[in-house]
Amino acid sequence: MDPHVIEAGWLRLRPFVPADIPWVYEVSLDPAMQQFVQLPSPYRMEDAAFFVEEIAIAGGTTGRRLELLVEEAATGAPLGRVGLGLGRKGSSEIGYWVAPEARGRGVACDAVRAVCRWAFVELDLELIEWRCEVGNLASRRVAEKAGFLIEATLRKRLVHRGTRVDAWCGSLLREEAL
Repeated sequence: MDPHVIEAGWLRLRPFVPADIPWVYEVSLDPAMQQFVQLPSPYRMEDAAFFVEEIAIAGGTTGRRLELLVEEAATGAPLGRVGLGLGRKGSSEIGYWVAPEARGRGVACDAVRAVCRWAFVELDLELIEWRCEVGNLASRRVAEKAGFLIEATLRKRLVHRGTRVDAWCGSLLREEAL
């Protein structure tokens, strides 16, 4: 898959590069990230390098993933990440997180809306799914504000640190986003 840059008003979504590794490391030490994102513990610089190089960059070249760093368009300051799992024809699963200092500014919602609109058009998707661990109210609020319909609570559907946990799930259809 060719690298993509999505201009979204005050935000720019761009492919990860190796220079992003220290920033990913710092953000991943945040207690909220540790609570709700499946991260190694303790989190090391090698884990950030693996995410950037093997998941974000290599996953994009295989067409299995699209991982984008969300930055402030005016300054280039990194703010968050949004990713799409691309394995099934016509559908995808979205995930996102935002750096602690950028929370509460609409970063995640604006980035999710932008990548969904882009993916429905450019990747010809019909459906984008969202899931998160029950209790992650911030992620749920973002999904709802971005237009996702929360459909269910799935019992023991996610594994977090070796323990099965319940998950909220939702979806966004092409006609709802465009």
